[in-house]
Amino acid sequence: MSDLTVFQPGGPLALASHVTLANHAPVALASHASGCSPHITYFEAGIVGLIQGVTELFPVSSLGHNVLLPALVGGCWAQKLNVATSESPYLAFIVGLHVATAIALLIYFWRDWIRIIGGFFSSIGHMIRPGPGADRFEMRTTDEKMAWMIILATIPVGLVGVVFEHEFRVFFGKPIRAAIFLAINGLILIAAEVFRRKKSIQADQEIAAEREREKALAAEGGGRRTGSYRHASGHQAVRSEEIAQGVAADNRLAKHGYTEALIIGSSQILALLAGISRDGVCMVTGMFRGLAREDAARFAFLLATPVILAAGVLKIPDLYGPLGNGIHGQVYFGSILSGVGAYVSVRFLTRYFQTRTLTPFGIYCLVVGLGSIVYLGFIK
Repeated sequence: MSDLTVFQPGGPLALASHVTLANHAPVALASHASGCSPHITYFEAGIVGLIQGVTELFPVSSLGHNVLLPALVGGCWAQKLNVATSESPYLAFIVGLHVATAIALLIYFWRDWIRIIGGFFSSIGHMIRPGPGADRFEMRTTDEKMAWMIILATIPVGLVGVVFEHEFRVFFGKPIRAAIFLAINGLILIAAEVFRRKKSIQADQEIAAEREREKALAAEGGGRRTGSYRHASGHQAVRSEEIAQGVAADNRLAKHGYTEALIIGSSQILALLAGISRDGVCMVTGMFRGLAREDAARFAFLLATPVILAAGVLKIPDLYGPLGNGIHGQVYFGSILSGVGAYVSVRFLTRYFQTRTLTPFGIYCLVVGLGSIVYLGFIK
């Protein structure tokens, strides 16, 4: 589940393909001297792309993995794929993959985003020309309120990312620090389940009870399930059910105030620390504020879309500038794998969090984080 890597435009993508560029000549010369390719290879691009797409949405920190993997592999990987160097080409490559990840999220949630964007424009129209006796700032529908909840929740992390991204990346983007924060991320996820509030547990139970009632009615033939997805079959039935459940989740989320959205959105700032998962801390904060686990996950995924897309779009000019020469194919290849990994992940996780917990991901982060600390700090 990604992390907020970058909001600032600019920064090279090529790994010093032209030794005539003074800032990057040492990198290129060192790469040639060590027998390493001066560019990201297709194999490296594919591995990084797949990891980015999957870990962007799983609560295990995509940036933490992309910092640790080169250090653990060593060799050319450690030399070329380093996010902590000034104007890191590896970081720019990773952020370029964000566009594909965001597109995958848009594809999965496209119906939801049509509703929410429609709600935004509807609310603007109401603000400009409210009806007789109506409050111009009152949100009349779930979609209108969801639109403004997402906007408010995105503002804090956007501002902090623009101002302090470079400082966070350079100082905290070191492998050993990423390992420490990955272990901390694991403790956060485990603690969220151990010390979960009763209000959040009750919300889970209410959703489960409602679904059981729908199943009973459908079995008796005396009820119509939400969204009429019982009339569909196979893959269409599953997807229709997911869409209907998404609408129901938005109705529940909209009952919470803008303050809740702002608090949950602000938690994303922690993901500027490599090793801390954005989606993970969003879910934990949402559950702490009383959201059902699956509703917290959905809100985290919806918040991820504009953040990831903005981070990627701001780096697109690098792909088509002189520093992108020689790596377009690698970027496209990595992006395809990133997009596929993200789509499969979000589809899996939306169903997973209906009945399962954050604990397995917390254990994974704790084990990998502690193991990386031992290896990088005492063995390697």
